[in-house]
Formats: sequence, structure tokens, C-alpha cells
Amino acid sequence: MSDDINLNMALSATPTADMLSIARLVPPGSRVLDLGCGDGALLAHLISARGCSGYGVEISDANLQACVARGVNVLQLNLEEGLAMFGDSSFDVVLQIDTLQHLRNAEVMLRETARVGRTGIVAFPNFGHWPNRLAVLQGRMPVTKVLPYQWYDTPNIRVGTLRDFRALAEQNQLQVLDEFGLQDGRDIRFWPNARASRAVFRFRGKVQGQGNAGR
Repeated sequence: MSDDINLNMALSATPTADMLSIARLVPPGSRVLDLGCGDGALLAHLISARGCSGYGVEISDANLQACVARGVNVLQLNLEEGLAMFGDSSFDVVLQIDTLQHLRNAEVMLRETARVGRTGIVAFPNFGHWPNRLAVLQGRMPVTKVLPYQWYDTPNIRVGTLRDFRALAEQNQLQVLDEFGLQDGRDIRFWPNARASRAVFRFRGKVQGQGNAGR
């Protein structure tokens, strides 16, 4: 009975304001791979509202069941094992939404995202957001809507900021096409590292011999 209740709750969930903002970055008709797709709400929205197609990748049995119930194509894979089953440029867009902070092989998955997709979109909690900084100054780890866990039970392996990701992208030969913060569904482009609870980056692999122009 409880499994049925949990499934019904998952199916009734809709993309958050932040997720809808991220969805607008995906061109209509794109072939999409959603890594760590959760209950499939975002991918289902992309399919129904933007005419996209593609697959989700998830490891949780409960989330797999929810994806199937939504009619979302989903593969049960452990992302720590990489994306060797997918060829180069198999997808127009590869999404990693609130996934990167849970992975031990974050650098590998970023490079794989750029290999498998023509573009990648990553979103993660921004530890540089001012309430987080204030909590640390007060000697405590932050607990917020985007970082809702206590320090001792968090599933996050790591935390980072917009500046951290920018440096990581450069280190891994990724070209950042766009970057901004999200706060309650609003794009934050002025001081996003301090003013936004979530960081968003759109990127691709650098063309050989091409610098990160304009950055």
C-alpha cells in the first residue's frame, strides 16, 4: 500500500519553477539524455511541452517505476560506471540536474556528457549562496530548501559554487556557453555566485585549437 502511495505522489509531482527554467534551455525537438532523471517529471515535460525525445537514466527502483508510469523511456544504470554504451554525439542535449554532487566520478561524467551530447546542461546547489556563507560564518553547515539535509545524513558527496564549476570546466577542456544562477525560478545573472541558490551551466567540448572565446 505504501509503495502505491509513494508512486501516486511521484506521479502527481510536477517540475519545479527551477526545473521549468532549465527546460527552456533545451531546444524544441531535441533528443535528450537525462542523467539521474529521478521520477521523470522533467523529461516528461520536455516530451509533452517541447516535443523532445530520449531517455532517462536512473538507479532507484521507485523512480524507475514512476518513469515507466509516466511513459518515459528509462534505463537503469549506475552513473559511476560511465556512459560507454552511448556513442559520440548520440544526443542533442545531456542533462545532469542535481546529479553531479552525488557522483564520485564527477570529472569523468562531465567529459562523458560532452562526448555523448552536442551540449550539456548541469545544475547543482550553489554553496556560494549568501545564506550558506552566513551559516558557515556562524559555525554551522547550511540547511536550506536546495540543501535540505543535515551534515550527517546528506547524500551529497561534495558541494561547489559557480566559480568552482567554471574552473573545473576549464580544467577538463569544456567550453562554457552560458552560466547563471536560479532562485525560485528566476534567472540570476548579476552576482549569481552570491545571490542564487542553484548554479546552471550550459557547455560543450572545446573544438580542437579553439579557446574559450569571450570569457
